Amino acid sequence: MSLTPGSRLGPYEIIALLGAGGMGEVWQARDTILDREVAIKVLPTAFTSDPERLARFEREAKVLASLNHPHVAAIHGLHEAGGQRFLSMELVPGEDVAQRLARGPLPVAEAIAVARQIIDALEYAHDRGIVHRDLKPANIRITPDGDVKVLDYGLAKAMVGDPALSGPVSTPTMLPTITSAGTAAGMILGTAAYMSPEQARGRPVDKRADIWAFGCVLWEMLT
Repeated sequence: MSLTPGSRLGPYEIIALLGAGGMGEVWQARDTILDREVAIKVLPTAFTSDPERLARFEREAKVLASLNHPHVAAIHGLHEAGGQRFLSMELVPGEDVAQRLARGPLPVAEAIAVARQIIDALEYAHDRGIVHRDLKPANIRITPDGDVKVLDYGLAKAMVGDPALSGPVSTPTMLPTITSAGTAAGMILGTAAYMSPEQARGRPVDKRADIWAFGCVLWEMLT
């Protein structure tokens, strides 16, 4: 099923494409039942065709849906319609940090204000055993009021379903990377420019990988 503006996916009316990457397409949509706008992340077909991986993802999604923090974008639900599996998520207004940085570095006071909110989100999730694994400017959104929301929290682990993101190392890229190890399903390794050394080497990662990525993001915001 190919999504286009005006089409329907279950109770959701598709409005516009927000982005696409290794973890699927993201669309702005309207929930016709609750009459609210949401973000829809359509999972890759290669992922949803593997029952075992999908079952692991559903378990992880339940954990991610339990996150309730002002600086973590919420997951509303995991759905299936038209032969597609997708997540409905909080639609966060504003621009992401990557878009903001396209206009130049942030003033020090603004960068610190953004950084403090990112740290609040990281600490909250880390205390609950959840690691982001793909923290980068494109996954951090600043609302028009200056509030920060971290997006896609923990979805990399949910996609892989294994706390040790082992597998072949990707080539350097600014985009989310999916690689394949023989007959194994694709493994999401993160975004090369923000990956800690152990993550880049395919070794097990923990919250320290997020701290490394945060340092990269903070440096980029300032410079």
